[in-house]
Amino acid sequence: MTDLSKRRLKTWIRLLGVTRGAENHLRDYLRRAHGTTLPRFDVMAALWRRRDGVTMSELSRLLLVSNGNATAVVDRLEADGLVRREAEDGDRRRIRVRLTPEGLEAFEIMALGHEAEVDAILSRLSETDLEALRDILSRAGRPE
Repeated sequence: MTDLSKRRLKTWIRLLGVTRGAENHLRDYLRRAHGTTLPRFDVMAALWRRRDGVTMSELSRLLLVSNGNATAVVDRLEADGLVRREAEDGDRRRIRVRLTPEGLEAFEIMALGHEAEVDAILSRLSETDLEALRDILSRAGRPE
């Protein structure tokens, strides 16, 4: 291994640590402030972006999770009245999932707090830092 290779490995470990720390903070925030989980928030965010709803397969692809994981989260959200399933064009085999009005309202409240928490997590970075980091990360992750 070269010195540069070792530095890249240390950078990768640091990046994972920062990501995991931020994710743990957000999980704790969502649990304490909203009585919800990060997976529930992620599903609601995907449905908020796609107001016309998505199929379960599309939702799984958007979230990079298995159909089973997505189904379990949607089941709980539906039981809480935050999402609803609807047969697509009368075909009971194709189900679209979308936020209910209550789900939309709940998500928008959570999203404001989530944004404030992310802002606090990254508050020590200047605008220049953020642009540089975005540029660096856009070049990372693609082996030559």
